[in-house]
Parts: sequence; structure tokens; C-alpha cells
Amino acid sequence: MFNKLQYISQGETNEKQLQNIHQALDAGCNWIQMRFKNQTSEKRFALAEAVKNLCEEYLATFIVNDDVLLTQKIAADGVHLGLTDMSISGARAILGEKKIIGATANTFEDILLQTKNGCDYIGLGPFQFTETKEKLSPILGTEGYASILNKMKTENISIPVYAIGGITLENIENLIKTGVHGIAVSGIITKSPEKEKLVQQLNDKLYANVIL
Repeated sequence: MFNKLQYISQGETNEKQLQNIHQALDAGCNWIQMRFKNQTSEKRFALAEAVKNLCEEYLATFIVNDDVLLTQKIAADGVHLGLTDMSISGARAILGEKKIIGATANTFEDILLQTKNGCDYIGLGPFQFTETKEKLSPILGTEGYASILNKMKTENISIPVYAIGGITLENIENLIKTGVHGIAVSGIITKSPEKEKLVQQLNDKLYANVIL
């Protein structure tokens, strides 16, 4: 079963990225997605190599954002693909059946397409406004998630769905009620002065009704 809490990394430099990821791991995050846009391939490789070592040390899942070839090169656990990135079938041909392939969706139609193509989980959003992402898609809100998850039930589509985009501690209970598997967050953890306490609170809410 996939972790219910995903941390998507932030930072303009390798050093800042690594610091933020290390702190998230220290705080108890067990799923890291490395998102390092508009950088040279050398910088991305150096960071990915360092993050992979950290994730192995912490027994955390390591996902690379967008870059299938980098995922293959460093043998990460998987890749997360946006709607305009490489196709899932193309990524699967390169990475094989055992690697995790996550996919972005903004609508139910996106989910139909991505699941048909064989992704392992969906990042569905945005929930609400977030400063982390440029060119934000239409906001879903709790009602949007409930509507899309209900359509998935009707169509017998069973795949972990993660809510993403401006999620706070106060939003989680209502989001979980819609049927999402978990959440993917970034700034809320990066900016928190009490990361360990926050991660514990997030997990407490996410796993409240789960029998481990």
C-alpha cells in the first residue's frame, strides 16, 4: 500500500532541495517526490543521487518528477508524470513493470485516460490555490473531489488518488471523506517551524480510520 502522505520537494538550489528533503525525512515523511524544475541535467543528476541515498537510509520511497530517463539512470522507485510529459506507456517501456508511475489529473476524463494507460496512482488537483505551482488548473475544492471520486466508483475505477494543491491540516478530514487515498504536500512542510509535529498531525488525520 502506498503511503498516504507524499512530500514534494522545494528549493532553488541543490543545497536547499537536499536540506528540505532531509528535514522532511527527519520529520517522518516516508515518500519523497523530487521536483527540481528548470535545472541542468548535471544538477538534477547530482541531487537525485544524493536524495536516493537519503531515501535508502530512511527506508523511504523515492519518486522523480517528470524525468523518466533520470529515474532509470539512478534506479529510483518511480516517476511522476504530468499531462504533457512522456506517455505512461513510453515510461513503462523504459522503466519496466515494477517501477511506480504516478500521473497528474485535473478532471475525471484525465483519470480515465491515465488509468487506461496504466498508471499506479493519480495526483488530482488542485484542491485550492497554491503558490508552489505555475499555470494552475481550475480549482476543484472538496465538492470537485467528491464528484470525481463518485464517478470513479460508478465506473469501477480503483486506484489510489492523492489530493494536491494548497492543502492544510484543517482540510484533511473533509478530503478523506471524499474517498481520496492521501495527500501530496509541499510548502506546508517546507515552511513549518515544527516539521515533526506537523507530519505527526498530518499522519494522525490521514490514518485515523485505518487499521494497521
